Amino acid sequence: MTSDTRVVALRQPDEVDDPLTAVLRNGARRLLAQAVEAEAEAFLAEMRGLRLPDGRERLVRHGYGPERLVQTGIGPVPVQRVKLRDRGAPSEAERIRFTSALLPRWARRTRSLDALLPILYLRGVSMGDFQEALTALLGPEAPNLSPSVIGRLRDEWQADYTRWQHRDLSARHYVYFWADGVYLQARMEPQAECMLVLIGATPEGKKELVGFQVGMRESAQSWHELLVDLKARGLAVAPRLATGDGSLGFWKALGEVFPTTRHQRCWVHKTANILDKLPKSVQPAVKHDLREIWQAPDRATAEDAVDTFAEKYAAKYAKAVACLLKDRDALLTFYDFPAEHWDHLRTSNPIESVFATVRLRTVRTKGALSQDTARLMVFKLVMMAAKTWRRLKGENQLPKVVRGVRFRNGLEVIEAPVQTAA
Repeated sequence: MTSDTRVVALRQPDEVDDPLTAVLRNGARRLLAQAVEAEAEAFLAEMRGLRLPDGRERLVRHGYGPERLVQTGIGPVPVQRVKLRDRGAPSEAERIRFTSALLPRWARRTRSLDALLPILYLRGVSMGDFQEALTALLGPEAPNLSPSVIGRLRDEWQADYTRWQHRDLSARHYVYFWADGVYLQARMEPQAECMLVLIGATPEGKKELVGFQVGMRESAQSWHELLVDLKARGLAVAPRLATGDGSLGFWKALGEVFPTTRHQRCWVHKTANILDKLPKSVQPAVKHDLREIWQAPDRATAEDAVDTFAEKYAAKYAKAVACLLKDRDALLTFYDFPAEHWDHLRTSNPIESVFATVRLRTVRTKGALSQDTARLMVFKLVMMAAKTWRRLKGENQLPKVVRGVRFRNGLEVIEAPVQTAA
């Protein structure tokens, strides 16, 4: 008689059996290996003209680096780095080196995970709980994301923030500014402090985070300190236009530090402020009428739409009309700039859209964040988001704006040649 000696392993409570994830990881490994191979072959092809004195190729393959695990959104993926050898370098300093753009030499995590870490921290996950949280997200093998590693990463973020706050701006020039004060959570500090944010557009059409610090949103002094600091670090050329909410202390500070910069009030903020002074029953109609103003094809049509709005609503809703009229000129400044830029200039949405996700991640945090932690984590999230910011439309018009070319109703003003008497 034979006995059945088979042992059936029971699944443990913390064990996850996910064949789909296993398939995805295997596929990711093969694709990454093929991509790195193709990248190395392309580099070798470019260098094929370099030869040793005896005619042999100077750059040749030299095996692979040791296998390592890279943490990804589908868990750890094993990878190997292709190694190339320079057989004819006169010195170590002149040695040709191959660095994979897909797989940097010391990479241990994908960039998406670098963004995930500050998000978890903002959500109130403590250092000690990171391993548990990441295991649930990435699987049980997450050797490169231990609490001690997270602690070192936080120190790196602090160093990055410090370097960024002291960077030299003498070579920088920004055509446009967008300014706003963003409240992330009421419990961050006992006082009503917020993140003061300044984004700039370069002459090449790229958006960059220019200034970022904790201060008082309505305080001209806080904004003045931020702008003076930028100027002290070399930002000598004033932007042509700045867009922001009308209630910011930013405008007074801007007039003191960069007096030549023109002002554009944000239509999104202005619309919200006007609607707040109206009953809900009339808000849809009012919103439509306001849209008729800022979507007008030229300033004259917009001015007529403002007058119509005032005449239509002044008798019953005087406060709403006054809210519009007090910033009338500043709301229409964008007509003196290229029409291709109007969508960018009418609103401080570049800041709002960036901080919408950040605000959602901080507002529900159970534990109150310290000011330093909030500033550091939000800075890291914004810098990650900055890599995906879209360039300005009509970037070919930016050099004209820099040179001071005049625009009227979005079109370049062609100056007639001066007639001289015969």
